[in-house]
Amino acid sequence: MQDQARVVAPNVEFYDAQPALGNSRSELLAGLRQTQKKVDPKWFYDAAGSQLFEQITELPEYYPTRTEIGILKANQQAIAQHCGDGCLFIEPGSGSCEKARLLLDTLRPAAYLPLDISADFLRETAVQLGHEYPWLQIMAICADFNQDWPFPDNLPAGKRVVFYPGSTIGNLEPQAATIFLKKVRHLIGEDGGLLIGVDLHKSSQRLHAAYNDTSGVTARFNLNVLSRLNEILDAEFDEGRFSHKAWYNEAEKRIEMHLVSDSVQAVRCNGQYIEFDAGETIHTENSYKYTVEGFAELAAEAGMSMQASWLDQQQLFSVHYLSAAGSPV
Repeated sequence: MQDQARVVAPNVEFYDAQPALGNSRSELLAGLRQTQKKVDPKWFYDAAGSQLFEQITELPEYYPTRTEIGILKANQQAIAQHCGDGCLFIEPGSGSCEKARLLLDTLRPAAYLPLDISADFLRETAVQLGHEYPWLQIMAICADFNQDWPFPDNLPAGKRVVFYPGSTIGNLEPQAATIFLKKVRHLIGEDGGLLIGVDLHKSSQRLHAAYNDTSGVTARFNLNVLSRLNEILDAEFDEGRFSHKAWYNEAEKRIEMHLVSDSVQAVRCNGQYIEFDAGETIHTENSYKYTVEGFAELAAEAGMSMQASWLDQQQLFSVHYLSAAGSPV
């Protein structure tokens, strides 16, 4: 990746490892051709989608972000002790880097590596962060971290700590979550760590409200993925002919988010047509909820052990520090 580096601020390097457009088209078309049509939630996050998600995090119904922020603020010193001095702080799916900002002054990492699939949003965020933290080396990487973990050739030495907040792990089916944790386990080695936010199982009513806000921001966020499909697939999805739907699947312990076709329709897509029955859906996101014990078991399957856990008083959300199984605390 060394030859792809661009210096975009005195202390900020930007690396573009974004997937080729052809790969993106193939992936999206394969999902839309399945019996249960689906789109990976990573496609939510173009510039417009990222901004809409920032609005979601401020909604009164959406508890995860403010609750996790409260946990991180209240436990900065303990978290820093586990992460260690001068670590490489790596954040896949970094978004606005809001939560990393809460820890940077306490951690004082040797370098911060935000990874995100939205190139423009990542570049703008990294430059702003560079202004705010002139002492910090920032190596921003535009990539699909679900597919690969491309790192610069000049990555500094040091303990690797992956920061994965927001309960993004909940977007993955449990088997895929285990595979992801195994990737992290390989990346961090024997002395590294994973600082991860995990949403906890709770009442269906509270979860339903969080994903069906009265102001309709989550609905706009969900529908915005159709704009991505139009852009990447040269498609003709009409947002006015689809509706947002989200509910809590109690048996699977997950929120399911879908786009519902309001009528029978055939949508031109990449020179072909994708047909929909009335009421047929595109499955756009899962958000699994865990107990602390259940997540510890998932981590153990990936060869990782839970070294510390921090929860809010209402036990709505959790933050954990994990290391390779058998590593010292």
